[in-house]
Amino acid sequence: MTRRRSSDTPRGYFGVAIHRPKTVNNVGSLWRTADLFGATFLATIGRRYTHQASDTMHTPKHTPLQHYADVDDLITHLPHGCPLVGIELDPRATELSAFRHPERALYLLGAEDDGLPPAILDRCHYLVSIPSPRPQSMNVACAGSVVISHRYMARHRAPVEIVT
Repeated sequence: MTRRRSSDTPRGYFGVAIHRPKTVNNVGSLWRTADLFGATFLATIGRRYTHQASDTMHTPKHTPLQHYADVDDLITHLPHGCPLVGIELDPRATELSAFRHPERALYLLGAEDDGLPPAILDRCHYLVSIPSPRPQSMNVACAGSVVISHRYMARHRAPVEIVT
């Protein structure tokens, strides 16, 4: 039996990865958001993550969680046709509001203490920044949640016209 998609269900998938996550509460919160919005897989680069209480849904029991030694290991194992989307404050980045999410994507966030290093930014297929009134870095769980929510709204909702 072949399972059919409804015509209004977008195709594709996404995953969320964090480079050298430091604060376990932020990781657990991000995993929970990723699961709620339909992430297909999760990943960490570097081994600073351990499970903790803020992931109340025990997301890795339902969504595959992979650990990669370094960015080369991650890129070697990216699914075919899955671009790496770096989320970082960088002059080369496209603002999230103007970014068109690819059908398949792995969103990569940096650690709370040092973000994504320049060598990793250079390896990303896309760079995206989250504009804010004050130019400071955002908490990794919040940043990832904003991007995941934006992807969901862009792919599942009809555009809304803003009248002024």
